[in-house]
Amino acid sequence: MEQAVMMALVSYSSSEDDEGETTEPPGRFLPPLPPPTTVLRMFQDREDDEGLDDRTKHGGRIRSFTHERGNWATYVYIPFQPQDEFLDLVDELLSVAAEHGVFLTKMSEFHISQSQTVVLRHHWINPFIESLKDKLHCMYRFLCIADRIKVYTNQEKTRTFLGLEVSVGSEHLLEVVSEVDQSLKEFNLQTFYEEPSFHMSLAWCVGDKAGKLEGSCLVELQKVIDRFEDSDILTRFNAEEIRCKAGNKTFCIPLL
Repeated sequence: MEQAVMMALVSYSSSEDDEGETTEPPGRFLPPLPPPTTVLRMFQDREDDEGLDDRTKHGGRIRSFTHERGNWATYVYIPFQPQDEFLDLVDELLSVAAEHGVFLTKMSEFHISQSQTVVLRHHWINPFIESLKDKLHCMYRFLCIADRIKVYTNQEKTRTFLGLEVSVGSEHLLEVVSEVDQSLKEFNLQTFYEEPSFHMSLAWCVGDKAGKLEGSCLVELQKVIDRFEDSDILTRFNAEEIRCKAGNKTFCIPLL
């Protein structure tokens, strides 16, 4: 297709000279027409795609699935907007982890997952969002408290996460997951874990570092949380909306 487009451009540029319809003075050089922007973007997109799985551009992270054009990584979650003091708490936790030889990177945003990351085709996105809205629009806001430090690894054991497990609100989160799962099933997508540990990831690192973070290190980390000023306030929030992120698009579903 790309070759056909370029051939068409060449044909269009030379046809004016063949038919003698150019307005340029005789003997003056007629520069070729520049390729349309759409053609330039077509080749630029190809270059961008080649770098999408480059681990050096993602902090060494490894994709759970290969990127393909038209496939959008999608997940459903409840957002958490941290106070400045909460970020100070996370910094203290990272300092303790570093003392045990584990150097973590703070998450750029905080949330509680309500689905696994799945792959949606581009034309499925809007129908999927409409399905979520249909199932979640009657749900009410609820309280969440995430105050129990815990270590997690992804299924491939290529990344380790330090998170806060939910101690209050799990029953409501299960209700949300149940509805989200119904939408996922409609599109033949993988549902959430059978026995989920609802949590908010705070920081991550490459590799399986669970062994270094658990045990005495985990005890010290929990003490940091328990002793931190106003930690009981900083680790609680109201779940007021459900969000779905598909690629670079974010959709919000407010709760009542």
